[in-house]
Amino acid sequence: MTRDYSKFLPTSSSEFSQRPELSPLAALGWQQFFAQQISVKQMEETPPLRVTEVHRNGLQARGEDIDMHIPHGPEATVGDWILLNRELPSASEVLERKSLIKRRAPGRTLGIQLIAANLDTAFIVSSCNDDFNVARIERFIALAFEADLAPVIVLTKVDKCEAPEAYIEQAKAISPLVPVVALNAKSDEPQTMLAEWCKPGQTVAFLGSSGVGKSTLTNALAGDTAITTQAVREDDARGRHTTTRRNLYFLASGCAVLDTPGMRELQLTDNAAGVAEMFSDLDELGMQCKFNDCKHKVEPGCAVLTAVERGEIDATRLARWQKLVAEDLHNSATLAERRTKDKAFGKMVRNAQQKKKR
Repeated sequence: MTRDYSKFLPTSSSEFSQRPELSPLAALGWQQFFAQQISVKQMEETPPLRVTEVHRNGLQARGEDIDMHIPHGPEATVGDWILLNRELPSASEVLERKSLIKRRAPGRTLGIQLIAANLDTAFIVSSCNDDFNVARIERFIALAFEADLAPVIVLTKVDKCEAPEAYIEQAKAISPLVPVVALNAKSDEPQTMLAEWCKPGQTVAFLGSSGVGKSTLTNALAGDTAITTQAVREDDARGRHTTTRRNLYFLASGCAVLDTPGMRELQLTDNAAGVAEMFSDLDELGMQCKFNDCKHKVEPGCAVLTAVERGEIDATRLARWQKLVAEDLHNSATLAERRTKDKAFGKMVRNAQQKKKR
């Protein structure tokens, strides 16, 4: 008997709130954005699977009544939806992404590392201790804006801080577009205070450095302690790596949660729009400068420098903006050059192979 896959094709984004129970695929984060890319026949012949983990030897993916390992082949990351090729799984197709978080590959490698795909909300987690770093939070927000995600700053360890209000005020001053939630990750607060973004059918991610409580928050949302957690070092308030790879968990509530390892290095690339949105006030003010190519350093008629002199803009914030703009330009140009060289090298190899066949 042929299965009726049409029931898995949501007709509107409000369907999740209308249905008391999600369909098997909707419980994995399946939405209309993905459904409209394929036909019911395709869903029957190549069932959709969601990537839950990426390993050195392939992908782990889940679908309706399917949980399988797929050999390397699809260029996918955690959160991606793929159409399973039953005869040759390594040739499975990756569906168009709703969102994508990426960074320049850490170290000296020239390349892009895909972090996660098809998220709805990015929880940027920081502790109310020495881990709190405005510049790092701004980087994560720029990353989320570029991916067209809704960023939310989550401050943890408020129960261990004598004056959490100071951290909360600093976090609120980062961007008027980003909500701030302060909570005790080891209490019941995450389930209630993050409920607005953790609705059935949604996919959320916890991003931040090690030891800030990302796995603890995931456990809190899940209502158990399935994920191992470790305490931070008392001497410098820095955390130990508990999560070693990105894992997508599916909660009984119908929300999918991505737990990520702490990122020691977060180099932006192809992120100009995200940086501009993070510093939208400075970006708009820069349009009033006398010169279109003003670098806001020593140029005459610079509206940004004038605002700094008047005390309207913090000079350290301007410096952070300039650093991110310069970093993104450099990394984007470097990677573009690498792509051009790779393309030229590939063409040379193909020409050599053709000549050899003659």
